[in-house]
Amino acid sequence: MAMEKKTLIANYYRVGLTFTEISQILSQLHGLTVSVRQLKRITSSQGLYRRKNQSNILDVGSFILKEIQGSAQLHGYRWMLAKCKEKGYVIDHETVRLIVKCLDPEGVRCRTKRRLRRREYSNPGPNYLWHIDGYDKLKPYGICIHGCIDGYSRQIIWLEAASSNNNPRLIAGYFINAVSKLQGCPRRVRADLGTENGTVRELQIFLRENDHTCDQNRVFLYGTSRCNQRIESWWGILRKEFTQFWMNVFESFKDDGHFSGDFLDHELIRFCFLEIIQSELNIIAQTWNGHRIRKAKNQRTPNGRPLVLYNFPELCGTEDFLWEVEEIKVDLCKEQCIEKSEVPCDEELLELCHLVMEEHGWNNPANAQEAIELYILLSPIIRDLLI
Repeated sequence: MAMEKKTLIANYYRVGLTFTEISQILSQLHGLTVSVRQLKRITSSQGLYRRKNQSNILDVGSFILKEIQGSAQLHGYRWMLAKCKEKGYVIDHETVRLIVKCLDPEGVRCRTKRRLRRREYSNPGPNYLWHIDGYDKLKPYGICIHGCIDGYSRQIIWLEAASSNNNPRLIAGYFINAVSKLQGCPRRVRADLGTENGTVRELQIFLRENDHTCDQNRVFLYGTSRCNQRIESWWGILRKEFTQFWMNVFESFKDDGHFSGDFLDHELIRFCFLEIIQSELNIIAQTWNGHRIRKAKNQRTPNGRPLVLYNFPELCGTEDFLWEVEEIKVDLCKEQCIEKSEVPCDEELLELCHLVMEEHGWNNPANAQEAIELYILLSPIIRDLLI
């Protein structure tokens, strides 16, 4: 137990949380009472510092170089700094900025600030309103992304990659998994008009049916993409930090004759890339939830870390609006849902790909570059065998 406590403290410290934030999270999420003074003593005994004993700059440079060879080449220095901290490196903003500028000058030059003036967004607290939406930038290549963000804290609730965003029962599965984990649902859900959101709407109304203080027609809100601005805005961040890399990769396949867009190409893309992309999305969500959102001018939305804003609303003078749900209701809802498939592509193709890989001594890809190489090698062989 003591070792687990020290590991939790080290992990939260490395992502940049303050001692006060760590103490509150340990108490509320893990049932551990640790004072700020104890935290300082524990981190000191573990050799954890934010300014002293900075990591070897060559080690940090090597890590950043490896990162920018994949989708992280889209990251600005603040996002890269957050990744360095998650990996346990002790490094300052300026050093990371200079390393990124040195290793990726073209990327730095291409990253320009684009700001759009939007209407002021207002939300009273966490779990008052969830924004859900599908993201189809990779859909032409066979991969669809779906996400949910809490309107108040900007905490990512889920971020999933699959073969489709069109099945209402699959989208409902994402929703109910989150509800089951939190043991409650939001007061409201906002989504775009579309049949894929119909089951989520029915389940949200069912879960909120005993709340006689609200209009049942307002617990689920349909609207245009413009009305769903919280997650639409976040998709822009995802494209800058992640999706553009994969769009470039798949577009290069098309230009080089490795991708024609037929059924087989889509299945092979999913076989080679879906698990890698999901793994990277998990890291993106974790990094985003732990990073600090800076205060914006003329906005009422709170600044801080989504993880802290979501779990400790009292720090900002508000409350958690989660609507508690009975387990029996969640179980009934699960009957209307389906889970995302554990296999990335068609099962027969999956078996064939594994046989070919075994025959040639190829391993499953561990990163983006290995997945790219596997696809280029595997695609013509599978096509010759099937066509």
